[in-house]
Amino acid sequence: MKKVVISQPLENKTLQEIVWKEKNTKKYLEEKGYEVENQFFIQEETLMEQIGIKNKTLYNIGKLFETMATCDAVYFTTGWSLDKGCRIIRLAAKLYDLEMLEEK
Repeated sequence: MKKVVISQPLENKTLQEIVWKEKNTKKYLEEKGYEVENQFFIQEETLMEQIGIKNKTLYNIGKLFETMATCDAVYFTTGWSLDKGCRIIRLAAKLYDLEMLEEK
């Protein structure tokens, strides 16, 4: 079974919207035969400050890279091309020959 990670834009979305999208996308991908790797990381602001994180988005991209290293594919949800983080993930997926899937 191929492993996949989900890349979705997070800017201007509530936590509920992000979780809903992740859950529904995961269900769709599992129905298509993929094993979805957990990639949604929630860190409290105080914890981020305690460990010295200055750029939360960059930190989360790094975590996603760790997950991508175990995957065969990346699934990009609608709006990925407008999000800096998703575009960075897409470039890495292309450079490292991961299968790229897109929400229609």
